[in-house]
Amino acid sequence: MASADVIDRLAELAEPGLMGTPSGRFFGWVIGGTLPAALAADWLVSAWDQNAGLRYSSPAAAALEETAGAWLLDVLDLPRGSDVGFTTGATMANFVGLAAGRQFVLDRLGWDVSERGLTGAPPVTVLVGAERHSTVDAALRYLGLGTPTSVASDDQGCILPDALRAALARVDGPVVVALQAGNIHSGASDPFEETIALAHDHDAWVHVDGAFGLWAAASPKLRHLVSGLEAADSWATDAHKTLNVPYDCGVAIVSRPEVIRATFGVHASYLVADQLGPGDQLEKVPELSRRARGVPVWAALQSLGRSGTVALVERLVDTARALADGVERIPTVEVLNDVVFTQVCMSFGSDERTRRATDRLIAEGDVWMSGSRWRDRDVLRISVSNWSTDAADVATAIAAVERAATAAAE
Repeated sequence: MASADVIDRLAELAEPGLMGTPSGRFFGWVIGGTLPAALAADWLVSAWDQNAGLRYSSPAAAALEETAGAWLLDVLDLPRGSDVGFTTGATMANFVGLAAGRQFVLDRLGWDVSERGLTGAPPVTVLVGAERHSTVDAALRYLGLGTPTSVASDDQGCILPDALRAALARVDGPVVVALQAGNIHSGASDPFEETIALAHDHDAWVHVDGAFGLWAAASPKLRHLVSGLEAADSWATDAHKTLNVPYDCGVAIVSRPEVIRATFGVHASYLVADQLGPGDQLEKVPELSRRARGVPVWAALQSLGRSGTVALVERLVDTARALADGVERIPTVEVLNDVVFTQVCMSFGSDERTRRATDRLIAEGDVWMSGSRWRDRDVLRISVSNWSTDAADVATAIAAVERAATAAAE
């Protein structure tokens, strides 16, 4: 079959099963749209067909990704000189940061996990908030660290410093603390200044899962939400969420390059190692062959500039607040969280009515919002992540929620 015919056939077969995730009226999960420059850059990445694991195999890809990494450190105000690796998504970005933490805390005890593995190693305790995202647990399973120890959280899902202090006091041995920027239901972030200081007092490695909430650090108006974040040891985010680049683009940031390179570095006679200092991407992520997924990040930041990046983040938050204000005027709707970032959770009075309203809204199809369960209640959740969502989309969404609420109450 001719190539053009193959593509026509592919489009025909796939179209009925595609979701409208690029739409400004898609509020399900935390799925951004795609900025035009980032989308076009991603096409170029595929057309160039470069293996971006080594500088030697693609100097252009290496230079673009290093520039994108430096821009990210600058706009997020994270420690300059940190290593930035581009992973497949937030799950693997968390994997990278937690792997670095495992390496660091065991090295400090004289146990070389790269050489000796985990068999017989001192057990590593991982402390996490009770409302961490499931990708943190997944990454810990992949790393052989098992189920983490949960620490109590408040009514917005933020870890309680006193509970963390008590949990740290009970630990005897190496410890990693995983914190969160952006709770998946409330959007709230952990109190970093106090919790990071507590963790470091116990020689813990601190990793921050900031899949979407890390971007509060880019805005002078929102940075207070993540105050103290920069004192952590590693951070993870997902560029396809708040930054709106195409899929397959997580970001892992590690403050100690020597640790991450010891964790993931691969050396062989046929691999020509970087001699310029920034290091090869294969030293920062668990891949040798990889696409240049940092290039769309470069394009997104180049097109937005600093002021545009700040405006993008702030506009998403303003949109979430506008949606919350609108749905809260509906008599049978209750907004359950403090809307501080991009998440809105609502109830329609009872779990049954909330489920009926969610089903009605999705079936109607004007907007897409996801059902979930939070703090022992069924909820309808709005995640504002798309750069293109405008006032008309907000009005359409509020009207759709009102129709769903009316139907659920009948």
